[in-house]
Amino acid sequence: MLERTVHLSSCSLGARSIDLDQSLGRMAADMTLGAGAWERFSRQVDRARARFAGLIGADAERVAVVPNASVGAYQVASTLGRRGRHRIVSSAAEFPSISHVWLAQGRDGTEVVHAPRPGEPVDDGADSADDPAGDYAALIDERTRLVSVPLVTYAEGRVMPVAEIAAVAHAAGAPVFVDAYQAVGVRPVRVDELGCDFLVAGTMKYLLGLPGLAFLYVRAPGSLGLDPVLTGWFGRVDPFAFDVRLLDFPAAATRFETGTPSVPAAYAANAGFDLVEPLDLAEVRDHVLALTDLAAGSLRERGEHVVLPPRRARGAHVCLFDPEPESLARFLAEHGVSVSPRGRYVRISCHFYNDADDVAALCAAVSAYRSKHGSCGGVRVHS
Repeated sequence: MLERTVHLSSCSLGARSIDLDQSLGRMAADMTLGAGAWERFSRQVDRARARFAGLIGADAERVAVVPNASVGAYQVASTLGRRGRHRIVSSAAEFPSISHVWLAQGRDGTEVVHAPRPGEPVDDGADSADDPAGDYAALIDERTRLVSVPLVTYAEGRVMPVAEIAAVAHAAGAPVFVDAYQAVGVRPVRVDELGCDFLVAGTMKYLLGLPGLAFLYVRAPGSLGLDPVLTGWFGRVDPFAFDVRLLDFPAAATRFETGTPSVPAAYAANAGFDLVEPLDLAEVRDHVLALTDLAAGSLRERGEHVVLPPRRARGAHVCLFDPEPESLARFLAEHGVSVSPRGRYVRISCHFYNDADDVAALCAAVSAYRSKHGSCGGVRVHS
């Protein structure tokens, strides 16, 4: 794929690999084994669970396999006892797929409040102090049932101070949920360092797999207030007991699982782990930071306006402002450069397989677009 495409959209979908293609071939071959295929399918799912757990520094018993981040968030929301607490503290920078789950809890009287997006104007029109931990702390109190914070924001690529926020939340008696989808696979992520109680991430971005598989880490899976309402046969103590009259839940995180997971995505997940596990993710993070510096500097030299968080709080992508980001993204794709439009921006994300030549190709294609369509209008955006 990389021979014909400059892939700068791993924040949306990781690059297709030979390893992934071969894994799907193995799955197709395993399908010929009849009933024996299911044993191999289950082995792939269990192996993916264990490998994700190892990547984040957790035990496999604390990781559930779920179809996507939304289901992971719902499983958390539905099993937390109210304990007289009616508030969920989230962020305006949260990905909607997570935030909408929290908002849906409003039917039982839950209040959802949002810390401002880092750097955005606050209600009185003044500039934000750019203190995400302080913004969260101002909203967390004895009413708080759950605190939700993205590790890296999906839009601007801002690394949030999760450990600081978690300390405040725990002092108030509230657990912490982390969306790490934009972080796992491209930087070190350790749940003990974050201090989180829950973490969700999936396989289709920097873990180089397919859509259809995600993981939910639960620090203490057997000690939550309620059992899951959304469940299925894989959520049982013994799924193969086939007892239609018994609804039991294991103490492990598998209690949050439902029906048959996406088997192709499990095979692809293990192919992605084959590529990611040998990497030093601290080196990958530094490599990506250097490329985002290069991309931002080169684009600004051409008169472009980019959003780039400070280096100490930067994820794996740069945001390029454009009045018509979808149009720019289509043009770049036609010229062999894959990016990811979101909102007002074109997101330019880097991974271990990207290099300075990719940045040069991007800048040349953007310049060609401007020559054809004119400048982006000189609009200034916060950076």
